[in-house]
Amino acid sequence: MPIVRLEVFDTAPAQDGSLQPLVELTAVEEAKVSSFEQGYSAGWDDAAAAQQGDQTRIRADLARNLQSLSFTFQDARSHVLQSIRPLMLEMINRLLPEVAHEALAPTVLETLMPIADELSDAPLTLVLNPAVRSQVEDLVAQATGLPMVIEEEPSLPEGQVYIRFGTAETKVDLAQVSADIAAAVRAFFNLNT
Repeated sequence: MPIVRLEVFDTAPAQDGSLQPLVELTAVEEAKVSSFEQGYSAGWDDAAAAQQGDQTRIRADLARNLQSLSFTFQDARSHVLQSIRPLMLEMINRLLPEVAHEALAPTVLETLMPIADELSDAPLTLVLNPAVRSQVEDLVAQATGLPMVIEEEPSLPEGQVYIRFGTAETKVDLAQVSADIAAAVRAFFNLNT
């Protein structure tokens, strides 16, 4: 069998008969470097695109989770407020009037003391509901020792007292304060529903 000769394409015979490469070695090296840079650049671009896609997906997931969390927080807040609403309204209706009733005499005394220092010779007149007379009268008499005239006015709410020194008059109105607090609490719960 005859030997098969393969043709060599990368060399050409030189004038002296020796084989010379058709492409110079520097051109081959430049082609390798150029191919490497193209591949590196393509890989970098792919990585940057993948990272940007990941960031977009993460932002979308984060926004969705925050929105879900926000709804969850609002739902939880609303549920808690609706749960404590009956307790708060009951406290306003039952406890606040009792606290106001107990605080009436000390509040009258606190209002009276700065005035009493200035007008110690004038008689003191208290206009109040008969139901709170003993409570207020005892505390004011013990603390100030001023001559005092009590005028009972059944039409006044129990949390309201007028303090008069001659022509000057001051009003203590815990009934109105209690009503304002109750209205504010009711408005708060109505606003949140």
